[in-house]
Amino acid sequence: MILVRGSGGGTDLTGTVFERGEDPPTYRGAPDEDAPYVWVCDAFYQVESGGSALTVDGEEIRVAFEEPMPRGFDTKSAALDAAEEHVRTQFARIGVDPDAVEVEATRADPA
Repeated sequence: MILVRGSGGGTDLTGTVFERGEDPPTYRGAPDEDAPYVWVCDAFYQVESGGSALTVDGEEIRVAFEEPMPRGFDTKSAALDAAEEHVRTQFARIGVDPDAVEVEATRADPA
């Protein structure tokens, strides 16, 4: 499994690329289990009230989470490209410049 982490505005977001042979979460909307690579990550957006508190650039905002929508890909490259785009989009949704977001992919420690 590959962790894709975005950092920006003093906060982080991490999602997971599952590779063939690993078991991605199974729930409504999950991709075909035969997909060689499956990207799973939270999606969120800023709200005026309710939601959860999140500190961005030193200021507390409220965010609401959407149900994660796993996506299947045929290649590792396509999965990682989609993961980076997704992470940058989530930051943009809370007012962080997506070009200022640092994104890194690392292999998860299986232990």
